[in-house]
Amino acid sequence: MSTEDLDTNFIDIDKWTSSEAIAAMATGQFAALEAVKAASSALGQAVDAAKQRLENSKGRLAYVGAGTSGRVAVQDGVELNPTFGWPWERLVFAMAGGTVALMQAVENAEDDVEAGAHAMQDANIGKDDVVIGVAASGKTPYTLSAMRAAKANGALTIGISNNPNTPLLEIAEIGILLETGPE
Repeated sequence: MSTEDLDTNFIDIDKWTSSEAIAAMATGQFAALEAVKAASSALGQAVDAAKQRLENSKGRLAYVGAGTSGRVAVQDGVELNPTFGWPWERLVFAMAGGTVALMQAVENAEDDVEAGAHAMQDANIGKDDVVIGVAASGKTPYTLSAMRAAKANGALTIGISNNPNTPLLEIAEIGILLETGPE
């Protein structure tokens, strides 16, 4: 799996000069932008479908994830209110390990299949809602379980992964591949 592989270009980065390391990290950011550009069609499809689902309902936008992927998803969601005026009551966050996992690793929380499904049930996710599941690997059990439960309840499901041909991209109604290579 690409994201879990070691990028051999950065093996000795701790021995590089600061300017060399910064330049290498900047190059990585450009590669990430290229991945977004390559996914622009799927991203546009997701935006259009989410807009259609949410604009004439009281549906909510839900973010689901674990570990770093979940933390990044939460960061995205919390900016919607101050930046765009999106109502707080129309946001749902489902983070493996709960809110404590925002500040520290909660070991094995990402493998808790029951917790993912329960998070969607507890939030009453349904046909008016849009659920965005994020997992770099595309196979995080918590996220997959939540996405299956959301889909079964009629929610629009959007999956974002950094690896091709993953369960998350297959489960989601709209799959977005951001192929960025090893982390």
